[in-house]
Amino acid sequence: MSNPIAVPSVSVTYAKDGTSTKANALGMRPMQERAYQKRGEQYLLIKSPPASGKSRALMFIALDKLENQGLKQAIIVVPEKSIGSSFHNEPLRQFGFWADWQVEPRWNLCDAPGGDNGGKVNAVQKFLDSDAKVLVCTHATFRFAVDKFGIEALDDRLIAVDEFHHVSANPDNKLGDHMRQLMTRDKTHIVAMTGSYFRGDAEAVLHPEAENRFETVTYTYYEQLNGYQYLKQLDIGYYFYAGSYSDEIMQVLNPAEKTILHIPNVNSRESTKDKIREVEHVIEELGAWQGTDPVTGFQLVKTTDGKILKIADLVDDDPAKRDKVAAALKDPAHKKQPRPCGYHHRPGYGQGGV
Repeated sequence: MSNPIAVPSVSVTYAKDGTSTKANALGMRPMQERAYQKRGEQYLLIKSPPASGKSRALMFIALDKLENQGLKQAIIVVPEKSIGSSFHNEPLRQFGFWADWQVEPRWNLCDAPGGDNGGKVNAVQKFLDSDAKVLVCTHATFRFAVDKFGIEALDDRLIAVDEFHHVSANPDNKLGDHMRQLMTRDKTHIVAMTGSYFRGDAEAVLHPEAENRFETVTYTYYEQLNGYQYLKQLDIGYYFYAGSYSDEIMQVLNPAEKTILHIPNVNSRESTKDKIREVEHVIEELGAWQGTDPVTGFQLVKTTDGKILKIADLVDDDPAKRDKVAAALKDPAHKKQPRPCGYHHRPGYGQGGV
């Protein structure tokens, strides 16, 4: 493996004033307070960076809609099962709010075994017929449920869509089509949340006439980063290449640094269309594979200088493997240990780029 080259970068320094993490009397950080001020809107679009607190902002808004705005239920829709844990119970009263966030275990379908269809779709119907207030499910389960039960089954409810950039104005996009049907019927409330209001395939997320119906709350990356207490500086590097990204990436990947690598979506032009092989190629270039850690599921790779890298592969779709790795990454016992490199395929992001 060749030594990484020096990569030109843009450098930004920050105020470190801690405002991003300071809470008001209701326990809301700045972005959450900004979003909560718009809680009465029927269609609300929250554009805010990762770690700015979108999940908790939704909890505040959903509780108000259920208690004060006459909505029957809230359905939280997330792109993958692992994100469902972001909506587990939260003791919001402890921090000043007037209610706690509670989701009965049976209604967080992201924690239930099995695929996105079948029994989980039937569980959605049981939820709609029940007195329960909050359901959490994946985008896929939601799509299957709407196809089976129809848009009208969601009347007088809040539909909250996390990672809203998975929606597309393209008529072939099922989630986007369901959003358009909901807005045409106009009997639900929608909260859309995203940290990246764009798609790598250059499709529009919403048609302009639909987007104009949303009240938008924007909390910028600069506001978020500038308000951290300890972040001093951020360097954003760039490297141009020709040919396959999986070959060129070794020019800039430094195994001595903690790294998260997002490989291109399989539908993008930069993908080789074999995401498993792409990960294998990167691992082979990093060093000699030593096996898999039986506790965490991390791949162990020995570099030429004898260092053992711990690699969390989140590209492999095998549920048993992926769930084990995801659980290890979230385990508090590993917080003070060196964080492993992670290879994670994220749909909907930029075409190419390393």
